[in-house]
Amino acid sequence: MDKVKRLVAERSVVIFSKSSCCLSYAVNILFGELGVNPLVYEIDQDPDCREIEKALMRLGCNAPVPAVFIGGKLVGSTNEIMSHHLSGDLTKMLVQNHALNKY
Repeated sequence: MDKVKRLVAERSVVIFSKSSCCLSYAVNILFGELGVNPLVYEIDQDPDCREIEKALMRLGCNAPVPAVFIGGKLVGSTNEIMSHHLSGDLTKMLVQNHALNKY
């Protein structure tokens, strides 16, 4: 849990991902296309992968990856990110947390 909290505090946008997960890939591509440079942490490359998954679930993730944090707060996984993107709220969150410049 400490590792997750430390990583989330380091950047305005943090995505916990797995290199083999297609949903993680889609979320990472979305942020890249928006012009955001998130910290993408591939948990399957970490020997503490299982502990990180458990920590993410305890923090409220309904699926361990992708888990997106913006401004230190859990926004959610793929469904929540896509819903926020389609409503325009994702861009607002990113601007408010200095992860994206206003157009």
